Amino acid sequence: MKAIIFGSNGQDGHYLSEWLKHKSIEVISVSRSNSRVIGDVSDFGFVESLIKTHQPAYVFHFAANSTARHDALFENHKAISTGTINVLECVRLHAPSSRVFLSGSALQFQNANSPIDEETPFAATSAYSVARIHSVYASRYYRDTFGMKVYVGYFFNHDSPLRTEKHVNQKITAAVKRIAGGSAEKLELGNINIRKEFNFAGDMVEAVWILVNQDKIFEAVIGSGVAHTIQEWIDYCFTKVGKKWQEHVVINPKFVTEDSTLVCNPRQLKSLGWAPKVSFTELAEMMMAD
Repeated sequence: MKAIIFGSNGQDGHYLSEWLKHKSIEVISVSRSNSRVIGDVSDFGFVESLIKTHQPAYVFHFAANSTARHDALFENHKAISTGTINVLECVRLHAPSSRVFLSGSALQFQNANSPIDEETPFAATSAYSVARIHSVYASRYYRDTFGMKVYVGYFFNHDSPLRTEKHVNQKITAAVKRIAGGSAEKLELGNINIRKEFNFAGDMVEAVWILVNQDKIFEAVIGSGVAHTIQEWIDYCFTKVGKKWQEHVVINPKFVTEDSTLVCNPRQLKSLGWAPKVSFTELAEMMMAD
């Protein structure tokens, strides 16, 4: 049995690959660089050849630039929008029994600072969310018209030691470790009272696996439904190294975010038997230790 992972170099691709290997599934890892197969999901001919050759039981599409910045407009349109169409059409043509998973995001929903679920309307608030929304409608078209098994998981915030420092949790832990080692740097942050989820990427891909191996629920928010403030994360990490965060953190009011709370209601996913294993403090310990 085989599985293709597009976007295998990211944290989700890494942890899913390890999970699938544990299940004795052969993984074909695909990325634009540094993977088993080098290629671009926006290239139809490449995707077609790969799916036709391997006849995968599963196809997972994670490829994207995980930023909502407008200057990533064309990159994310290619990876998410065009990539989704390429994957779905090639599966329809050459491996129609494959189960396809498409990555979605918390950022594509309207957010009233209350728990988001599958019934929450979409909101095109960024170029990134536009691509994600297009991907979902494409999945519904292929599911409804051709009877394909196409799943969408809307990821809420999740991290791991594999995150880069452009993500705030890793930015904080990396700076704390440097400061603990003698660095005199100041950690510049925006609103640290924002409430969001602190999930572990390894837990999230186990949720993906559960989702794609059943036939009742095809779209689900993926997250714990438990929110903490960024300040709680800062305090825990600095306390661990015996320092007061107030002496090392600078708040920049120009760093603005639209959401004061970003949290899901994962009742559908939990109805399938999934629950996160790694807690807020365990995730912090993991990322501080790496």
